[in-house]
Amino acid sequence: MVTDGNNTIRHVNPAFTHMTGYQLADVVGKNPRIFNSGRHDRAFYHEMWQAIKKTDHWQGEIWDRHRDGTIHARWLTVSVIRHPDGDIYCYVAQFSDITEKKQRDELILTQASYDQLTGLPNRNLFKDRLAQEIKKSHRSGLLLSLFLLDLDHFKEINDTLGHDAGDELLKEVASRIKSCVREIDTVARLGGDEFIVILPEINSKLRIEMVAQQIIQALSRPFQFNQNQVAHHISTSIGIAIYPEDGTDMESLMKYADQAMYAAKHQGRGRFCYFTPAMQQNANEKMILIRDLRCALVRNELHVYYQPILDLTHQRIVKAEALLRWKHPQLGMINPAIFIPLAEESGLILEIGEWVFDQVIAHIQQWRQQYGDTIQISVNKSPVQFKQHTKLVWFEKLMQLGLPGNCINVEITEGLLLKDTPDVKNCLLEFRNSGIEVSIDDFGTGFSSLSYLKAFDIDYLKIDRSFTSNLTTNSTDNALVEAIILLAHKLDIKTIAEGVETQKQQDLLIEFGCDYAQGYLYSAPMPAEEFERLCNQQREGHCIGKFDLTAKKNPDLSGSEIAPHS
Repeated sequence: MVTDGNNTIRHVNPAFTHMTGYQLADVVGKNPRIFNSGRHDRAFYHEMWQAIKKTDHWQGEIWDRHRDGTIHARWLTVSVIRHPDGDIYCYVAQFSDITEKKQRDELILTQASYDQLTGLPNRNLFKDRLAQEIKKSHRSGLLLSLFLLDLDHFKEINDTLGHDAGDELLKEVASRIKSCVREIDTVARLGGDEFIVILPEINSKLRIEMVAQQIIQALSRPFQFNQNQVAHHISTSIGIAIYPEDGTDMESLMKYADQAMYAAKHQGRGRFCYFTPAMQQNANEKMILIRDLRCALVRNELHVYYQPILDLTHQRIVKAEALLRWKHPQLGMINPAIFIPLAEESGLILEIGEWVFDQVIAHIQQWRQQYGDTIQISVNKSPVQFKQHTKLVWFEKLMQLGLPGNCINVEITEGLLLKDTPDVKNCLLEFRNSGIEVSIDDFGTGFSSLSYLKAFDIDYLKIDRSFTSNLTTNSTDNALVEAIILLAHKLDIKTIAEGVETQKQQDLLIEFGCDYAQGYLYSAPMPAEEFERLCNQQREGHCIGKFDLTAKKNPDLSGSEIAPHS
């Protein structure tokens, strides 16, 4: 397109007509402003003309209007042609249509910066915006708050209703969160069921708490899918970190919000929690313990202890539970309630669990060779281990040592049965087929289901110590324990009472018909050598501790055989 010194259109070529839809007759004598799209403000055109006047040249991206009204992107180059005396002879504008390229670029940018499911900014764009908001907060002196949200029980929606319903829920969650925040706030999806919110320009913590509570309430409302009238509920746990009091950089704020979110989950879910320095200290201690636990096996810091289990009818040690102990070189004995969850979380439980099993069967074989009899050992199996195909390996190891399957009793939790997954079913079936027996640990503290007891062919119920400890004072606990024992016997299941500490508790358990008991009344967990000596004392008919091992001897039970039910 050529315009004269007054910027009036004089000539266009056929390519111009093809790209714009205008013939020469439509535009000759007119100013190029007839193509204005409205996308550029006066400042844009002012800067463009300033450059043309100064350098006789300008190039850049510009949006123009096609004759049919559509908007197109052009790459435009404007050159000034002058007379010999310096006056402007004409302007020559050369341009190409880059609309499709712009659309491709925008699509690539969208795919790179936005979550395809919810349309929210993704992790990449979120980080860019957080970096910008941190700079703004630094200049303004106003607080910036970061929310990390994790949906509670989202996996149950996916598992029961399918991933399509899960996707619909995530889209609705995104919409509800956005409805709780301002235009200047950013809501992003990090992946899975994790969302994150940036709240800039905050002048009080009251505002932070109001938004957090609004989000919790919005997500607590029921969700419905595909016109389904059944309402489904979830909740969310929110971790909150604040700039600059919690951290001054992106990595710290995200890490601290994550720690606060897990604290909210541990406190009961469906709530928010602020980051505190103690959380970071706990995280550091946890990281160090996991690191040390990785080396504990190699350094021989892990030990298998045994706590005797007595047959209450014959008052003899007939079983034992294998319990893992960790003697840290600097910290001493670490509480299993601390390091076992760390082993599960880190995946070390798989290696440690196999090591425990190997230690147990080695001890069983040793005692069998020395004394000619077999004692059943209970081994706790973590839910994490059920995801690995270890059951056949265990049976093969028993066969290699010539040990019967029922020398091992696997202890599992009620929660594992409630998951009712194929892995759990197959594993328990193979245990049964190989003769390995199964106990439900801490029975009565979870979501008990009678159908699971029968469907999974359970051999023992272990009555939790929280019931046993109140047997002498709480009539409700007395009734519960007696009911558990009666129920188990009706289903041909034996019972083991944990945490027996007094003679009165033992007498009541015998009165209720409980089969077995373990606890400090008889013995604390002890190393293998001490347990072996205890069993030898029983063989010799000695009284051990508070429990008279000479009482009610049964010639068929030397104290080292497997219990009658085995």
